[in-house]
Amino acid sequence: MKLVLNREYLLRHLFAAAVFACLGVWFAYDAFVAYPAMDAAALYEKIEGAAPKKGFALEPFKAQKIKTQRGFAFLALAAFAVVAARLSRSAALKVDFDDKGFTFRSRRFSYGDIAKIDDSDWEKKGVSRIAVRKDGFSAAIVLDSWHHKGAGEFHSMAVSQNKEAQSA
Repeated sequence: MKLVLNREYLLRHLFAAAVFACLGVWFAYDAFVAYPAMDAAALYEKIEGAAPKKGFALEPFKAQKIKTQRGFAFLALAAFAVVAARLSRSAALKVDFDDKGFTFRSRRFSYGDIAKIDDSDWEKKGVSRIAVRKDGFSAAIVLDSWHHKGAGEFHSMAVSQNKEAQSA
């Protein structure tokens, strides 16, 4: 058996990443192409839906709107990067397991190699942190039942087998 990325989790995060990317490109286009090319009075009318009052300082208005669009572009693209990085990290987690042990980061472990299981968030959130140690190698597996199908089965196997290994 192995952990497989949950389809719902994948689709929700892909959708969110696409929305943030599209918003970022849209804001960047306005900030670097559309707004600089527009006359300040036309930009005011486009944004405010009315002609500017006589004596209104249009150039500072235009400069501020360009600055705002740049900020929105940066924020949207940063949000895209965060969502994409989290999804990539979840997709990179590869754990194969059976009743004798598991493979993680191309290393084979027995359940007795589990140094600690932190289940403080398991009941409430379906998240468990499993620390493994073997031959000088140590790592933590963050097991999230919403991110991966098979997480519950691996968790059950790890808890039951690890108790047996530590009591033997």
